[in-house]
Amino acid sequence: MAVPVQPTGDSADLPQSAPEATGPAVYPAHTPSEATGPSPYPPHTPAPGTTGQDSAEAVGRLAATVERLRAEVQAARAAVDGRALVELAKGIMVERLHCGPAQAARQLTELAAQADMSELELAADIINEAARDQVAQVAADFVQRTATSAASHDAPASVALRLRTAESAALAANDTQTVAESLLQHALAPLEAVAVAVWTAGRDGSLVLSGHAGFTREEAERWRYVPPGVATVARQALASRSTVRLESVAALPSIGQPECPQGGRVAICAGTGGRIHGVLEICWPHPLTPLPQAVERQLEALAELCAHTLENHPAPSPRSAHHDPAAAELVDLSDALHDAALVLTPHLDADGNLIDFRIHHTNVHFQDPAGRPRSTLNNTLLLESFPLSIGAGDLYHHMERVYATGEPLRVQRITLTTLVDQVPLQMVADISVSRLGNSLLVIWRIEDETARLASLLQHAQRLGRIGGFEEDLATGEITWNSTLYALHGRPLPQGPVALKDLAAHAHRDDANAIGRFLRTVLHHQRSATVAFRLQRADGVTRHIRIVAEPVLDSDGHLLRIRGAYQDISAQHWTEVALAATRDQLAQTAQEVAERNRLTLQLQHAIMPPTHGPLQVPGLQVAVRYRPAESEALVGGDWYDAVVLPSQQILLCVGDIAGHGIDAATGMVVLRNALRGLAMTGAGPAQLLSWLNNVAHHLTDQVTATAVCALYDPTTRTLRWARAGHLPPVLVRTDQASALPVTGGLLLGALPEVVYEEDEVQLQPGDTLLMYTDGLVERRDTAMHESLTQLLTNAQTPVDSLHQRLDHLLTYSKSDTDDDTCLIGIEVLTGPPE
Repeated sequence: MAVPVQPTGDSADLPQSAPEATGPAVYPAHTPSEATGPSPYPPHTPAPGTTGQDSAEAVGRLAATVERLRAEVQAARAAVDGRALVELAKGIMVERLHCGPAQAARQLTELAAQADMSELELAADIINEAARDQVAQVAADFVQRTATSAASHDAPASVALRLRTAESAALAANDTQTVAESLLQHALAPLEAVAVAVWTAGRDGSLVLSGHAGFTREEAERWRYVPPGVATVARQALASRSTVRLESVAALPSIGQPECPQGGRVAICAGTGGRIHGVLEICWPHPLTPLPQAVERQLEALAELCAHTLENHPAPSPRSAHHDPAAAELVDLSDALHDAALVLTPHLDADGNLIDFRIHHTNVHFQDPAGRPRSTLNNTLLLESFPLSIGAGDLYHHMERVYATGEPLRVQRITLTTLVDQVPLQMVADISVSRLGNSLLVIWRIEDETARLASLLQHAQRLGRIGGFEEDLATGEITWNSTLYALHGRPLPQGPVALKDLAAHAHRDDANAIGRFLRTVLHHQRSATVAFRLQRADGVTRHIRIVAEPVLDSDGHLLRIRGAYQDISAQHWTEVALAATRDQLAQTAQEVAERNRLTLQLQHAIMPPTHGPLQVPGLQVAVRYRPAESEALVGGDWYDAVVLPSQQILLCVGDIAGHGIDAATGMVVLRNALRGLAMTGAGPAQLLSWLNNVAHHLTDQVTATAVCALYDPTTRTLRWARAGHLPPVLVRTDQASALPVTGGLLLGALPEVVYEEDEVQLQPGDTLLMYTDGLVERRDTAMHESLTQLLTNAQTPVDSLHQRLDHLLTYSKSDTDDDTCLIGIEVLTGPPE
């Protein structure tokens, strides 16, 4: 399809035709997807920068990251292929319109918008119009054949775009493998093809798989070389020099037959200038129906692209693929070895620097830890197949060193790590690396499982101080291991001790226990164990546990006794020490419980949990005390509400720092002292100042917080002061608020402290609340947030003062399990007395 190119200035001889509306494509087409089947090559997951100290988890993440970056590189390559078409179209417009690159880019964008097509589609049309080659002819034929067809689902522009994109990728590729992947992605996947193979024809009639896409790596490796005379689909096309179309591949053997046994095939000869260089073979997953002629022309154009690639990048013959003659000698040598061996050849970059090793050959004894067949590893890069060889053990570093210096290297017990389903699998092996010519021979011997387990058992017996024995009752032969001789303190020439003589080497008090043990094993023929004190010849006494079992023949007759001795001396003395510690802890716990009980009795004696009503005219007084749930947390919270001789009412709450008997006795001292000081008639500030001197001078470093208030019933005036305590809460007309904070340091911290005093005029119906921090304190909440919650609970409507105090205790948000004291006064209605 020709797309109009209309310059804004002088016109040129670019194709000038309006976009045409086309019907559905003759052949079903699908949007190319990024994944066209399983990747034919192993994921390239080198691990540069990995050290032996990296964790297996970090290495696994590195491998996953490399795989993701590899997919992004493939996506970037596809974008570059399309970008090359756009740049080529711009160049054509620069030449035709005699304009600059920037103007050509604007023209391309504007024309694409006018034609309602993408820039890539327009670029493909411009290139077709200028080139007039086979690809352009295919696109033109497709336009003619589908212009009147009602069965077409594919736009002509998309056909041209696919072919041009595939052509661009093929010309930019440096090997046939990349060309095959590009053909499948850009041109064949939309035609429902699932795989493609590019064969190079040898002079002897053989076929070499130069490139493939969509087949598994194992399948491609099996068909890497097809000898002369083997009848395959590609061979039939090569012999007839024509296109071969098979409805099903079941008729002839070919690559991919296990995956698509009933799939259709098309094989097209790829040649230039009358010479056939190879065959392009395309695989469909379903039986092949007759292809439209337009699709046939597309496939022929793709075969021509392959021909140019095969001509410029011929595939090496498998028999001459050894760049280093020494590699063939190492292959023969590795096959004669009884250990697993690899033959590696260097993989160099463009500057000749070593960047990896290629696995040239694996011998018959080689077994991959990941369970992959040997054929899948041959001809792959070492870091692709074993990305964790740069890690624990640093196998790759050893290979680099041998390759550089030629000096053979042998490393014992090196840790080899490989990824199996992204899970690191480790094994221990002895490695030998040698160089011949430019090739390396790597021999590894995996540590024998039986020998390794025997070694582990020996170490376990040594660490557990366990010695094994076996006694043949028929011959009297006794077998001890070296650990058992060491436990008994007997030199090897003295020989072992028989079970029947065991009591002679034990403490006399353990003779009966040993006798019962021997009767159980020898006479009752049951397994048994006993602990005894072994008295060695060198005067050392060891605590030993012996376990033994009888070995019977088929008739039930006792043949042998086998078992083990274990030195449990350390365990014995540990148990003795633990028993003493348990006794001491039990005594300490009993003392603590008694101390807590006395503390609680003292607290209840001075300040019972329930308090009788205080008879005051015009005022209702209620108090609540909630002790700590745990006796170990009994503290020094205290309260007092008493009518003074002056008829004023003393109201106070306080909190002694700490818990236990010291806090309880400190509470008694301060509470009684405040009662006595209140008889002087002094105000709250003065009372707290005197009480501070008592706490500082007359107690053993007691510190406390307190609120002290004096209420005058005749004037309904409340005077109060605080010493580091939370302020009282006033509830008036169902609105709760904290009284303004006055200054005052906690009691007992410093001598001669001056406290501020405040005064509040109460009204009938007012309720005043005084409390300790056990009512509001939370471990995970700031104090001001807890106080806000208290105010919310305090203003809940209730019927009486007692209900209000009970409500506050019930819905308290405190979680510190501390003592709580709460005093409430409610001013009754009526004139003051």
